[in-house]
Amino acid sequence: MKKLLANCQVVNVFTDRIDATNVLIEDDRIIGVGPYSQESAHVVEDLKGAFVCPGFIDGHIHIESTMLTPAELARICIPHGTSAIVADPHEIANVCGNDGIEFMLRASEGIPLDTYIMLPSCVPSTSFDESGARLLASDLRPFYRHPRVLGLAEVMSYPDVVARERTVMKKISDATKRGFPVDGHAPLLSGSSLDAYICAGIKTDHECSTFGEAVERIRKGQWVMIRQGSAACNLEALLPLFDEPYSRRCLLVTDDRHPADILWDGHIDSIIRLAVQKGKSPITAIRMATLQAAQCFGLHDIGAIAPGYTANILVLDNLETVRIRDVYYRGSKVFSAGVVKEFEEPAVPQELWNNVCNTVHIGDVSPQDLLVEGSQTLTDNAVVSSSYGSNRTCRIIQCELGELITKELYADINLAQNDGIDIKRDILKIAVLERHKNTGHIGLGYISGLGIKRGAIASTISHDSHNLVVAGADITSMAIAANRLREIGGGCTVVDGTRVVADLPLPIGGLMSQKPALEVAAQNKWLRESAQNLGAWKDGAPFMALAFMCLPVIPALKLTTRGLVDVTKQELVSLFV
Repeated sequence: MKKLLANCQVVNVFTDRIDATNVLIEDDRIIGVGPYSQESAHVVEDLKGAFVCPGFIDGHIHIESTMLTPAELARICIPHGTSAIVADPHEIANVCGNDGIEFMLRASEGIPLDTYIMLPSCVPSTSFDESGARLLASDLRPFYRHPRVLGLAEVMSYPDVVARERTVMKKISDATKRGFPVDGHAPLLSGSSLDAYICAGIKTDHECSTFGEAVERIRKGQWVMIRQGSAACNLEALLPLFDEPYSRRCLLVTDDRHPADILWDGHIDSIIRLAVQKGKSPITAIRMATLQAAQCFGLHDIGAIAPGYTANILVLDNLETVRIRDVYYRGSKVFSAGVVKEFEEPAVPQELWNNVCNTVHIGDVSPQDLLVEGSQTLTDNAVVSSSYGSNRTCRIIQCELGELITKELYADINLAQNDGIDIKRDILKIAVLERHKNTGHIGLGYISGLGIKRGAIASTISHDSHNLVVAGADITSMAIAANRLREIGGGCTVVDGTRVVADLPLPIGGLMSQKPALEVAAQNKWLRESAQNLGAWKDGAPFMALAFMCLPVIPALKLTTRGLVDVTKQELVSLFV
């Protein structure tokens, strides 16, 4: 059946112009853009001068970070104009291995959101942490036959790439010899080391936090992904990239965004909207979010309103607020008048469901387990005993709102008083508990910047090995929070003293919920507000920030089950200076 969208103002992403014209669709394809008559179609929709643009593409997202299944994610992304995502399932793969990748492929089959997969390159991300699985190149190879697998996801172990470590290079080679793209992840890498990293075949990076960092990558041929998520918000620092000559080597991504943020602030549309508010061209931003994202990943039939392209089309009231009136997915209207058209849930085998659930394996946690003085798992070469005395100079993880990069601070701490926790100086306790194989390993440290004044927050979302991370103002609250997560099979929780005030069960890998998006978003919002009642950030996402305190591939100081990691030096370091 042929359909005509008449009287459109088409955003031409090839010429950066607005074309007053008509769009002719047959089935799922655009077959013409021009002065087609109403007689040329079976159905005619007069758009009366509304703007029309391609459906938005999120070029780098972790579905797990939305805490939703792919189908539920589709339900909240469609109203914001997202018609395709390029997902890296390395979160669930770090917990469940190949079963996690298979689950994501099955759970996204046939939904009205093109879900492309980049195969996880770093499971685990480094040798410093303990994940639930280990994937080699041979484990990933069969997945390249799947039509929605596009390439190899972010290669986070950049020191191994620079050193040409055999295991990592085999994964990269498997992708490049098939002509597939390889995503990068190399914050602050520069000069000859960056050259070596790019020479390995890595063509993108989403970790740029400064304009200079991004420009170096563009000059050296990489695509730069401008990220605006719930934790990492780099748009403002990278605004000059929306200008020539840089804009044509950039795309827009969310990376990690919570469901409440998508529902109430938006998805890729919110990034475009914010750029426009900062004075940038909406047409340039739309081009970044459509054609250039498609070109980056070799998707030749999406990302434009042109003959032969898939009819993923948005109808907008205006370009400044990016208010979306209608969404067409493969030629069918899937959103109109504020309502998403219903669709069937993908069928996932029960055995696969069973394999990705029940993943929290820890014993009962007592406050004594979290005492620095009694810890035997701090680092391989730094065990604390009473012979050290109570006053020590310690390394502190300094986190900042809107950034994933941390700083390493030094502070004198009295271990005899509240186990070194000092609310007045904003020094809290943080612990990472291995939760995949019940090894009993616990990494202990101190953190500043979360702002919590009492109680604790905890989560089984801790990038990328996704052990159980907990931070708080007293070890009793921290122990209660850890035990609560074991009881509910994973998720997030807020504890005030001895009382659990809020939690969000995430039974799928300890990362995702099976509940409807609105329910998960409401619980997510209540979690944030409960954490804020303890003193956590009033703006931002404290749980998202907490999750990244465990990722030993983003500088400078992070905590794993094995202890503190100096990310720049790529080595374990003692808590004590």
